[in-house]
Amino acid sequence: MLFAARFTLYAVPRTVYGFMIPKEILKKVRHIEIRTSRIVNDIFAGEYESVFKGRGMEFDAVREYQPGDEVRSIDWNVTARMGHPYVKRFVEERELTVMLVVDMSSSGKFGSVKWTKRDMAAELCAVLAFAAIKNNDKVGLIAFTDRIEKFIPPKKGSKHVLRVIRELLYLKPEGRRTDIACALEYLNKVSTRRTVTFLASDFMASGYEKALSIAHRRHDVVALRIADPRESDLPPVGFIELEDEETGDVILIDTGDAAVRAGFSSVTRQDKERREDFFKSIGLDFVTLQTDKPYIEPLMRFFRMRERRL
Repeated sequence: MLFAARFTLYAVPRTVYGFMIPKEILKKVRHIEIRTSRIVNDIFAGEYESVFKGRGMEFDAVREYQPGDEVRSIDWNVTARMGHPYVKRFVEERELTVMLVVDMSSSGKFGSVKWTKRDMAAELCAVLAFAAIKNNDKVGLIAFTDRIEKFIPPKKGSKHVLRVIRELLYLKPEGRRTDIACALEYLNKVSTRRTVTFLASDFMASGYEKALSIAHRRHDVVALRIADPRESDLPPVGFIELEDEETGDVILIDTGDAAVRAGFSSVTRQDKERREDFFKSIGLDFVTLQTDKPYIEPLMRFFRMRERRL
């Protein structure tokens, strides 16, 4: 009874643009809806609203001047027309637009543990989307590879969020590689007003720094880096072939050699440090998530850190 009272499940359409959705995708959508709705209600209640503010104050109405009112708030046009002072009244404009900018390149298909990076991105975005609509905010999606794969304009409502989740799970990208700059430039074109933008990617790309700096000046961008433990640490299992999912390049390495494993870890660590130093240099918030660990705790740490800073 408690479950029925707290959650409203919507019938998930079995087709997208005339194509049948496989049953396993529908099952995943329902599972994500139930799981993320519970997380939003039980764990993130109030956290999202406290750290993401509205666009500021917007004009609501005018009223007669009362002693103690700020002189600067007097509406002189209305005052002249009515013959006695009137002041402008403002209210907080709470509604936000949340954009989910999600990397759908081939490297996202990798996963050595519980799930792939792409699956984790889908559930993570579902949590953020349900938190947004719970606060009456709009949610939109930009799915990208080395091109824009899908754009869903921002809207409100649970049915709209379910569509976003379906696209993240069912979309078959045409591109294989990653072009983060392309996605951010597109964001700036389609979003004329400031948005809260969650950029979910493994950031295995280059040449996006300038575009990210520009986008972050226009929007409140939060980087969600999703990584797999095998991308930074190799197990000692002898000779293995590593294939780059985006280029198809294959290399043979000896993981039994401690020096090889140490060199691999050193390169990935330096890449991580350079990326995070850049994020900090432009004042961009970021969260690192691992596919072998729950995402709830690092996400909560981010919320708490951001709330303390406000």
